[in-house]
Amino acid sequence: MSTNTPISGAVSVARAGTNKTFAGPAEWFTGTVNVEMLFTAPEPATVSGGLVTFLPGARTDWHTHPLGQTLVVTSGFGRVQHWEGPLQEIRPGDVVTIPAGVKHWHGAAPDTAMSHIAIQQAQGGQSADWMEKVSDAQYPR
Repeated sequence: MSTNTPISGAVSVARAGTNKTFAGPAEWFTGTVNVEMLFTAPEPATVSGGLVTFLPGARTDWHTHPLGQTLVVTSGFGRVQHWEGPLQEIRPGDVVTIPAGVKHWHGAAPDTAMSHIAIQQAQGGQSADWMEKVSDAQYPR
């Protein structure tokens, strides 16, 4: 059966290159960061995902997620750290699981860009609670 009429509840395809891309706001990031929103699930689901690209040295501020977050590193080399925890290097293919409420940051290595897909759920309309900047001492070169 061939038809051009969409079927209610059928599979949909969002074409690459058609998603909204924006600069990561300075109040949440240090350095140059680009965010391409890949999906926001229709209600009642609350999950969303985006491809986040950090230029060398760029990083998030400290933050938490009410229902946790999963990062899938797609290219480059980066770093992730939870509050008072060890600095960890991340690379393509790594999957980072951040539990709900854990204060953390993530971003590129000092001399290498890094991209990851970030997947999180919202609770009460909010998917992150943003906090203070990661200091230079917390981000060693």
